[in-house]
Amino acid sequence: MQSSQRSVPSMDTQFVFGNGPANPPTALVLGPNYMASRFYRLSPPEDLTLATLLLRPFPIYSSLETEKAVVVTKEKYGSVRRIYVVCDEENDPKQTWMIENNPVDEVIVISDSDHMAMFSKPQELCSCLLDIGDRYL
Repeated sequence: MQSSQRSVPSMDTQFVFGNGPANPPTALVLGPNYMASRFYRLSPPEDLTLATLLLRPFPIYSSLETEKAVVVTKEKYGSVRRIYVVCDEENDPKQTWMIENNPVDEVIVISDSDHMAMFSKPQELCSCLLDIGDRYL
């Protein structure tokens, strides 16, 4: 999971050092400017305001912890059909990385949507999910 480690949030993001300042950070809190520029660019401003009020620290896990905690078998994980919904205005290289490293059955693009498609394009997201349910269930 090197890709996600390379793109550490910046701007007004704050790190939490739950094990003391001499140890690595244990969580991060995304700042409102970072959230506005990365996740809510095309969403209504009141959704960003609410998100900043509800924001909580996000735990940071090392890749070693994650690898030990998550056991995925080809028999079980491979039996689940996967569809990746791309928010085309997110411009996040992790989307491509996720699709390439976790092969999917289909990629669906929601045009003119930011990371928070449920706010920036709610009708299109709902339609997309209903279509996926109709075709894959």
